[in-house]
Amino acid sequence: MEEYVLSAGRAVLDMVEREWQPLSPGELEQRLDQAVEGVLEAEMMATLKTQPPTALYVHSLQSQTNMQPEDLQTTTSCSSPAEEESPEEALEASDGAAVQYITDLLQSSKSRARMAGRARLSLSNTVQLSLTLLSERVSYRSVSRRFHLEKGNIHRTFFSFCERINTLEERQIRWPVGIEAVEALFPLCIQEIEQEQQQSLPQVLGVLGHTRIPIRLPIGKHDVESTMPEVKRMKEEAHPDSWLNLQFVCDRKGRFLHCTITKGSNMDMGNALKDKLKQRPDLMPPGSCLLARAGYPLTAQILTPYLGNQGPREELFDKNLEEHFHILDQAVANLKARFQRLKYLDIGNYDRARAVVLTACVLHNVFLDMGQVIQGDVEKEEDTTPHEDWEVDEEGAQRRDTISDLLFKSFGSVNTCDDI
Repeated sequence: MEEYVLSAGRAVLDMVEREWQPLSPGELEQRLDQAVEGVLEAEMMATLKTQPPTALYVHSLQSQTNMQPEDLQTTTSCSSPAEEESPEEALEASDGAAVQYITDLLQSSKSRARMAGRARLSLSNTVQLSLTLLSERVSYRSVSRRFHLEKGNIHRTFFSFCERINTLEERQIRWPVGIEAVEALFPLCIQEIEQEQQQSLPQVLGVLGHTRIPIRLPIGKHDVESTMPEVKRMKEEAHPDSWLNLQFVCDRKGRFLHCTITKGSNMDMGNALKDKLKQRPDLMPPGSCLLARAGYPLTAQILTPYLGNQGPREELFDKNLEEHFHILDQAVANLKARFQRLKYLDIGNYDRARAVVLTACVLHNVFLDMGQVIQGDVEKEEDTTPHEDWEVDEEGAQRRDTISDLLFKSFGSVNTCDDI
């Protein structure tokens, strides 16, 4: 078999010299990597098809432990991995359309960086391996057995995949502009009212909100043992940086239009977005707004509920906003239902943890584009929104009062929120 591989390698090099000379050094390196990976994968697939599962298992254990074949006899008799899938079988058992779609995205991206750890894995199987790690709460050891790869190689492959997906952020998580923004607008009022009254109310571009993703703190930042803590104890006792703050704006379909990820001790609460919208009013179609829960800054572009004592007018306004907040809650539930690893990231490096979360957010939009939606169960989360004493924005307060008056007049002073 080695002779065939060497022969194929020489043929590849000859072909490079004959046909690929006009290519740039970067393109030449990429194509050469792909060709070599194809040869190596063909060898691996041939080995998987010709050797029985037990022989493969013995070979894997021998390469990882340096044990002699006779020493492995007892081990293989007790734990034969006949039930383990090969990479091709795992690929067939998954949603091949999603794997192919993401593979095509990566191949068409501008980034020419070669993925690390792919010496024994094709790009499609790299995507499948990474989706497995994101979507299931499985260990590297389990994935190692499934794909017949060393744990260290899986680790490099996965984070290299995340880095490549992160380069798609600007393509997949985009703030709509022009006609795209106009088409994304939806009514503020949750009830049918006359068209003239509906036109007097602002249209909603998206819902602003956040969630928290638990991560493992780096060594030295906590006094407790480095084990997976219970969510309740983490909320009460954990260091602030044992969380990542995921803040986003989503449209009515649950697609992310804007996304920021920060350490737990750095909760922005929409302040940066508020400043950006003030500097770039063209980002909001005329007469439109964003909706956010209490705790976010009230501005002319970001509407928030009333606080304190409320009358019928304020209750009606808040009820309309609360209905739209379900869009955000469902988007969060769908994100965490599809990507189970976000329930707890056992990663003590902030940059890598952030890369994994951003990968999930980018792929969330990718799956929506494909029409593949997983409906997660909306769970009542503890309110972690800090109710900061924002400086009163007169323009925002005036606009909110004007809208609440219009809503109240649309239904008549006799109607209350319970009647609607």
